[in-house]
Amino acid sequence: MNKEQACFHCFQPIPKGVDITVEVFGEAQPMCCYGCQAVAETIVDQGLTHFYKYREVDDSQGPALIPEELAGLDEAVTAYDDAEIQKEFVLTQNDHSSASLAVEGMTCAACAWLIERQLGNHAGIEKVVVNATTDRVHVTWAAGKTKLSSILKAIHQIGYKALPFQQADLEEQYERKRRSYIRRLGVAGIASMQTMMVAVGLYYDDIDATTRLYFWWVSLLFSAPVFVYSCQPFFQNAWRAIRSKSLNMDVPVSLAIIFAFFASFYATVTDTGDVYYECVTMFAFFLLSGRYLELLARQKAITNAANLMKLIPAIAEKQTAEGWQKVMVKHLVPDDVIQIRPGEAIPVDGVLLSQQAWCDEAQLTGESRPIAKRTGETIYAGSVNQENPLRMRVTHTHQNTLLAGIIHLQDDALGQKPRVVQLADHISKYFVLATLIIASATYLGWYFIAPEKALWTVLAVLVATCPCALSLAAPTAMSGAVSRLNQSGILLKQANVLQALPGITTVCFDKTGTLTHGRFHILEAWHQETSEQSRHEAIAAALEFSSEHPIAQPFRRLAKPVDLNEVENTPGLGVEGRVDNTLYRIGSLAFVQQWHPQLSSPMPQANVFLATEQGLIACWRVDDELRDDATTMLQWCKKKGFHTIMLTGDTQERALAVAESLALDEVHSALKPDDKLAILRKQQHQGPVIMVGDGINDAPVLAQADASITFASGSELAQSGSDVVILNGELTAIRRLFDTAKKARLVIRQNFAWALGYNGIILPLAVMGYVGPLWAMLGMSTSSLIVISNSLRLLRKQAY
Repeated sequence: MNKEQACFHCFQPIPKGVDITVEVFGEAQPMCCYGCQAVAETIVDQGLTHFYKYREVDDSQGPALIPEELAGLDEAVTAYDDAEIQKEFVLTQNDHSSASLAVEGMTCAACAWLIERQLGNHAGIEKVVVNATTDRVHVTWAAGKTKLSSILKAIHQIGYKALPFQQADLEEQYERKRRSYIRRLGVAGIASMQTMMVAVGLYYDDIDATTRLYFWWVSLLFSAPVFVYSCQPFFQNAWRAIRSKSLNMDVPVSLAIIFAFFASFYATVTDTGDVYYECVTMFAFFLLSGRYLELLARQKAITNAANLMKLIPAIAEKQTAEGWQKVMVKHLVPDDVIQIRPGEAIPVDGVLLSQQAWCDEAQLTGESRPIAKRTGETIYAGSVNQENPLRMRVTHTHQNTLLAGIIHLQDDALGQKPRVVQLADHISKYFVLATLIIASATYLGWYFIAPEKALWTVLAVLVATCPCALSLAAPTAMSGAVSRLNQSGILLKQANVLQALPGITTVCFDKTGTLTHGRFHILEAWHQETSEQSRHEAIAAALEFSSEHPIAQPFRRLAKPVDLNEVENTPGLGVEGRVDNTLYRIGSLAFVQQWHPQLSSPMPQANVFLATEQGLIACWRVDDELRDDATTMLQWCKKKGFHTIMLTGDTQERALAVAESLALDEVHSALKPDDKLAILRKQQHQGPVIMVGDGINDAPVLAQADASITFASGSELAQSGSDVVILNGELTAIRRLFDTAKKARLVIRQNFAWALGYNGIILPLAVMGYVGPLWAMLGMSTSSLIVISNSLRLLRKQAY
């Protein structure tokens, strides 16, 4: 076969009319089809051209078509399509799958944009959220249209390594990246010291030409490893951006390093001009130092989220026919019965089978006090069993637990790009372009004024104006704010809400489940014979166990019921039953008056009565109780000047009673969902409105409001359409939310002011030659660290 007319990749004949080439070893090599072209481009892009140089052709089997490195990659990512493996990291709902991917190689917003664009054009992908701060990609796809392996390969094709995000691997990935930075820093640091010592010797005017040339070659010897090894991350990121026809902050930095190195190399070989080897090594050292410190700061900002999954143990005790056996948590399925010992974390969501348990849910809700759980109540993965061993039946595992839902929503919030972040990214791209234009103009200007200073000055311009601080200004502040709120039991589903909150003028509250607990409580009691109170409560509990009315719930918790016979339930009135040959009735006043027509209530507002055929023996006032912190919250709203409104479907009498006790500005009662929506829309004409509701019946108004807050747990968390979910059930958490939003806005403004102010000052100074490249590099690194450090203040409690 004449290989000149064959495909360079597969050696097959090239069909007539096909003119496809790929540049390999600096030459355009012919390809027979677009498939070979795609594979060849991937091989070149991955730096695997040694495959073509050393491959052997086996006449019996034909040429190898894929390098071992890529073949191994394809085999590895294809394994992630297995349904059993996906249970641990893929959430599937209604034929839609979603997963978080850990991506290596991201350094800035431009990397995030490139990955978003690559996946956005991929068939079957419905949503892509890239978070450069946490190096994560959250992707949602149609299960029937694409596979996870193809998504991973699409990311690999543009030079990034992506794998399903596993919390257990987070520290290992971070440690690997940290070690890589330290190695590169070590090489750059040692070389910097040597080249600077040589540079000091070159400053003397009486040095002879031979010694000077010797010093140049020594500097080249120390600078070459820095250029080839330490600077590799900057070059890779810059090349990715150029290939995708975009610009990022590493483009001007890489150009500065490349210009300085090759200009010095040319001067060394030809023994003419000046050398800048100390600039190359110091550039690398300062840049890597800044990136390393930035890595440490970013790790601190996302540690809180990562620590959540550390709560889940790897082993659980499962009940089997042979007794209790230890099994891997990932092998548990719904309806399994497991046992948790005191002090151990609960591995999955489930229903309590034991009579009672105390669970510490601080990591989930921010509530520091243990929560009492009774038989049949839900306990959540991540909470800690406080006292006696407990038994539970598994209901949700893997990605379907409440804890996994919290982490997914948190990742979504961290990955979203609020308008201020989008603006910063947009400005950064144009800022880099402007920097390159200004650098070119600066070089031309100095070339005619003082040619010997032209390169030196343009290096300073390229480095000094790198928009690192500008790109970090908003994302780092948002990450700090979201992380701090999550620690307090406040979960953001929409990061944009932090921008909207400072402008809110009106706060609308639902009543039931928002200003009140949403469940009935016994508020007052009257007993004909005080000494018989315990017996009355036991009889009431026994009778109310036969009722499905919500008002019966507090009586079931009141006392241990006695034995009951001849039970008869009269819907809308009450329950009748016999205890120890005595007939009792419990229910409304009208129900008891059927026995005693002249009976009147001995206690104002009593609504549940217990009587025998001889007369009334007890009565109670049962109602929905105000939240303990409702008064405090409303007082704070008044102090801040908010207009407060109640929107409720409850009766006017009960709504007014609550409104008067809380001093609300407006009350609208007996409302249907459409009525609430109309009132809220009318109020929005006066200014931005935030709606606080229970997340079930208030979905339309929660969606319409400029910002929305709800209280939720378990399945309600996933169903809620609000912007913010308060997990700890505290109404006063809204205060912390507002305070955090205000603080985040202040920090973002400070970051932008510093970043823009620094660039506004340093740029003209660098153009005029007053700032050398080394000082420019130090200033740029310091500017980025100031922005990150300022944002980290949001993680401290003192920030509130």
